[in-house]
Amino acid sequence: MIRRPQQLARLRTLLRDNPVVAILGARQVGKTTLAGDLQREWKQPCHAFDLESQRDIVRLADPELALEPLRGLVILDEIQRMPNLFPLLRVLADRRPIRARFLVLGSASPELLQQGNETLAGRLALHALDGFSLQEVEIGNHSKLWLRGGFPRSFLAASNTRSHAWREDFISTFLERDLPQLGIRASASTIRRFWTMVSHYHGNVWNASEFARNFGVNHTTIRRYLDILTSAFVVRQLQPWHENLKKRQVKAPKVYLADSGLLHALLGIIHKADLEAHPKLGASWEGFVISHVTRLLAVRSHECFFWATHTGAELDLLVVRGRRRWGFEIKRTSAPTVTRSMRTVLADLNLQRLFVIHAGQHSFDMAQNIRAVASTHLIQELKPW
Repeated sequence: MIRRPQQLARLRTLLRDNPVVAILGARQVGKTTLAGDLQREWKQPCHAFDLESQRDIVRLADPELALEPLRGLVILDEIQRMPNLFPLLRVLADRRPIRARFLVLGSASPELLQQGNETLAGRLALHALDGFSLQEVEIGNHSKLWLRGGFPRSFLAASNTRSHAWREDFISTFLERDLPQLGIRASASTIRRFWTMVSHYHGNVWNASEFARNFGVNHTTIRRYLDILTSAFVVRQLQPWHENLKKRQVKAPKVYLADSGLLHALLGIIHKADLEAHPKLGASWEGFVISHVTRLLAVRSHECFFWATHTGAELDLLVVRGRRRWGFEIKRTSAPTVTRSMRTVLADLNLQRLFVIHAGQHSFDMAQNIRAVASTHLIQELKPW
């Protein structure tokens, strides 16, 4: 496995400042491995409970009796399976002096988020864990990371064929076992068809009415499916930015599959040659770049937007943090040029900088406040910002 020193450092900081820390992420993304790495270096006593293990469930038959005497670090894996633990964690977190710190791991179900926010406000810190990043695998492996995605076992597979097979197994298990726990009662085949349809919409503005017509259900049901897949960290929604401009602006979100490897599995893409010939090539690359730009800048979802008008001006990614505004255009080309849309975006949105991320080899200034950045230079170009 590839070590994650930055992730471990972040967890240590969160646990120092908060009595309860939650690692949230998709299945098989590495939450348990990361918690195990932390446990091995923890100086105080550690106690781990896997809530998918019948033995540990029996140990927690009386949760207060089991958890109250523990000291040091207590790890609760798959916490969404026992949401009744949250009120008890609030009581244990409020003890003074603090006797134990709790690290809870979950697959980001709506039940988990709701329970945690209702009962642990002010005591709980959330740490979202994605797949491998460019920094973790090194920039020279960016093509492999794009094709296979960031799930550890997918990225580290012995071949592209084995990687694809692992992702197919992940999709089947997710649909048949995990989704019922997340509140979807529809059949696995129906949700697979919906998920595959979303993959064909990857990088496009969401149209609930079209989906509802194709599935023969109302748009609120379709919206619920999308929100649950988003809560499970397998789909991402990029919200539109709109302000009081004299232009009609798009106000529906864009949808992306959160992991490029899952996107390619659902599209039947196994090898790089398959990807290069696929009509979703540009959209796949756009989603991959946007995902890693936001991670490099350490921005949160509420700071990330896209912008588009009905007259054609658009921006793939707008990052807003305080008074700072950075724009990002993603171009699957080796020779980007300044367009009229770029100048419109720079002026209308009052951007400090506009970065044009491209597939070429060189980074260079294109115009005042507009810089072309090669995808292989992302780390060195964006970290200073």
